[in-house]
Amino acid sequence: MPEKSTAENLLDNIVETLADSVSKHKSVSFLGEEKSNQVTNQLNRLFGRQKPVHNLLGGGKSADVLLWRNKKISATVLIGATAIWVLFEWLNYHFLTLLFFALVLGMVAQFIWTNASGLLNRSQSKVPRLVLPKDIFVEIAVKIGAEVNHALGFLQDVACGGNIKQFLLVVASLWAAAVVGSWCNFLTVFYVGFVAAHTLPVLYERYEDEVDSCVYAVLEQFQHNYQKLDAGFLSKIPKGKLKGKKLE
Repeated sequence: MPEKSTAENLLDNIVETLADSVSKHKSVSFLGEEKSNQVTNQLNRLFGRQKPVHNLLGGGKSADVLLWRNKKISATVLIGATAIWVLFEWLNYHFLTLLFFALVLGMVAQFIWTNASGLLNRSQSKVPRLVLPKDIFVEIAVKIGAEVNHALGFLQDVACGGNIKQFLLVVASLWAAAVVGSWCNFLTVFYVGFVAAHTLPVLYERYEDEVDSCVYAVLEQFQHNYQKLDAGFLSKIPKGKLKGKKLE
């Protein structure tokens, strides 16, 4: 009996040792796969980015609005833009009409505020006045001018750079924008871009792994088709020096 019990204990110890080694091997392999998946996901981010989406959008209050950190503010901005688009596009209001109506309402409100105290036998209260600071218009003009000059410089660099691939890509993008612009007016295009700016970043932040894998698959297919086009047609086009000469 003691020999039998000793043999059973030895067999149980062997089984437990094997079970522990298998479980440790599984846990190590699982952690290794998880770590490799994390590294792969970091390397396969869209356009090779390493910073989170919030930092790419500036990391300030504008990024908080675009990523819906404060849902009330983001919803208010989007509803306001939608109301403006509905007024001008669906109800066919004109900008000058709304501007003059707003001025009339403001004057009526100030008139009632000024004369209501006298009608109620109270001392006349001071009506607040709306004064826009000059710095706002200067900053807006400077930012718009800087962005326009940057865009013009980019287009001229592409046109004179001699990179046929980049040149064709920019021309195709401008042609697509012209086609889209012929379908609707500037306000609708601006509104669609505004809505996209308030919806696409937050959706991408939530489903970035799926989007990155899908985009990389599309880019690989596009690169494969471009290699065929380059081998059959683009490589036969003679490359010239298109850079402008400096004036002496």
